[in-house]
Amino acid sequence: MRGMWKSLPGLVLVLALVLAGCGEQEGDGGSISEEFSFSGPQRTVQFAVGSKDFAEQEILGHVMIEALEAAGADVNNRVGIGGTEELRRALVSGDVDMYWEYTGTGWLVHLGQSEPLPDPQEQYEAVAEQDLEQNGVEWLDPAPANNTYAVAASQETANRLEVDRISDFSSLLQEDPGEATLCVGPEFRERADGLPGLEQAYGLEFPAENVSVVSDSSVYSAVDQAERCNFGSVFRTDGRITELGLRLLEDDEGFFATYNPTPVMLQETLEEYPDLEDLFAPISEGLDTETLRELSAAVEVEGESPAAVARQWLRDNGFIG
Repeated sequence: MRGMWKSLPGLVLVLALVLAGCGEQEGDGGSISEEFSFSGPQRTVQFAVGSKDFAEQEILGHVMIEALEAAGADVNNRVGIGGTEELRRALVSGDVDMYWEYTGTGWLVHLGQSEPLPDPQEQYEAVAEQDLEQNGVEWLDPAPANNTYAVAASQETANRLEVDRISDFSSLLQEDPGEATLCVGPEFRERADGLPGLEQAYGLEFPAENVSVVSDSSVYSAVDQAERCNFGSVFRTDGRITELGLRLLEDDEGFFATYNPTPVMLQETLEEYPDLEDLFAPISEGLDTETLRELSAAVEVEGESPAAVARQWLRDNGFIG
């Protein structure tokens, strides 16, 4: 490890690699504690785990922490430390050792590509290859969940304004521009895979006074109430979409990229501890879109803590006891 989390020389790392089938259903295979041991005589491996500062990322961060601790590692909890760029800097500088990043974010933001790749597997392979080659960042197996952006409205608003597809904004902006109001998160307002790119891809231009920048978590209720804004940027895996009955507008130009959450770390970390790949692979496999939406709802709607939700999911799927 790097900085204050550098491991001591002569660290003994004993790992049993028998993860086949683990996590498919409760009771299948052995738990992480039976299969991995990130500890040796009088020494324990130490990792710093980070995440971005919204519910899904905090849940994923705690999933990572719980898995590592079950394997005997000591973990420095840096869940919720900031946004996309801040967390990436923390990884590259060694302030955190690993976190979950999204394939679309890696491709469009960290690697600066202008166009997403439509095939999710192709997108993953491209970002994994280029980020490793250019920046020494390893991408492990991705989860099947797709936490892509979407534009949402309440059912009543969408019906009233006859906006079902993002391309329908073109007519709305011409005929009744005052109704084309947007609440967007801070990153969506600035990122190429957010509003600027969306406007370019669809040939739209929202008046500056129509766009309100709010916290990501505030967008859902604002859209539901349709007072400050009629439309808003949301994450497809957020449980409040179902809870509030929001309608997701069809991305009929296919602008939004695929965002599969994936454990990332520096190449030197994976070289030193190659079995991290086997530790996280079955966990990633179990995280589909519906699962993340349910886990997110447990936090955002039911008020449970991200740590408790992560721990319960791992227990329910047989990863930890």
